[in-house]
Amino acid sequence: MSVSVLICDDSNLARKQMAKTLPPYWDVDVSFAANGVEGIDVIRAGKGSIVFLDLNMPVMDGYQVLEIIQKEQLNALVIVVSGDIQAEALQRVTALGALAFIKKPVTSQQIETILINYGIIEKDELAQAAARLMSQQAAEKRKIDLIQSIPETLPTLGNELELSPEFRDALQEVANVAMGQAADLLARLLDVFVLLPVPNVNVFEASELTMALSAASEQATISTVCQGFICSGIAGEALLLFHDSSFDDMAKLMGISERDSNFQEKEILMDTANILIGAFLQGFSQQLNVSFSQGHPSVLGQHSTVQEMINANNFRKQKTIAIEINYQIEHHDVQCDLLLLFTEKSLPSLLNSLSYLID
Repeated sequence: MSVSVLICDDSNLARKQMAKTLPPYWDVDVSFAANGVEGIDVIRAGKGSIVFLDLNMPVMDGYQVLEIIQKEQLNALVIVVSGDIQAEALQRVTALGALAFIKKPVTSQQIETILINYGIIEKDELAQAAARLMSQQAAEKRKIDLIQSIPETLPTLGNELELSPEFRDALQEVANVAMGQAADLLARLLDVFVLLPVPNVNVFEASELTMALSAASEQATISTVCQGFICSGIAGEALLLFHDSSFDDMAKLMGISERDSNFQEKEILMDTANILIGAFLQGFSQQLNVSFSQGHPSVLGQHSTVQEMINANNFRKQKTIAIEINYQIEHHDVQCDLLLLFTEKSLPSLLNSLSYLID
């Protein structure tokens, strides 16, 4: 009898990747959900006895799904699969009844090991099923002549820079994993829990970028750090918009008793930028199998409005591919916005690097 499996993740790419990691010889009936509300409906309908659950989702996140499952005592064994790898995230989902926690990206071996360790599937059963599958595949192979596959080509770029839904989703999922790694580093260094959003991926004209920067930081004044990065075919810059109202709490978390001087504020700003930008770019590049060379971070402005910061700096005039992330520290008045801005000419190389994830 088939086992009902639910994969609940807001990323279509992540859902596809998760489905691919399930043992091919495991007899399952797989359902999909793009957010927690859809996921709960599937579980209530009896189609999610085993649930692979993301944490950062719109409408209803993974924590809320676990709370409802626990409250209503729904019949579901939950394995959390998330880019949020903070130690406290693991503690929270465990307290809410999650069976296991796996960090993204996952592998087939990880899934198979967890399924065996928790008795969801038997090792001998898998071995027998695998043998049957191999036999079937060998039989099919004998029926098919050797055919050389036609190489896939990247989409032709026209005059307009556009992001297909598939590409946007893939870029958002890569950013989600990198975001989680950066948050985990900040959480461990400061002994805090970092609240994470769903990353936004957009294409901006120069005028739209100005509006996006203004929308990203609603604070009256901000302090901004910029750091360029480049590898073969991909170039851009990372902007950290640090809300000035966050300096007091961040100073306390960093063990700075007084922050009377401009030097101390700049130190707080640069330390935060080095943590978030450095960890994000490392996680991002690892997934794309590229290596970024990073420039020296520089302060674009302190205690200025977004418009003043924009006027004082020469931002690119061409279209920009932008990833927006808002980091907040729970129980502290600390938040900042990280924007990754890729040049228009980076699109072909980004497509090429992401193609193996999309396929």
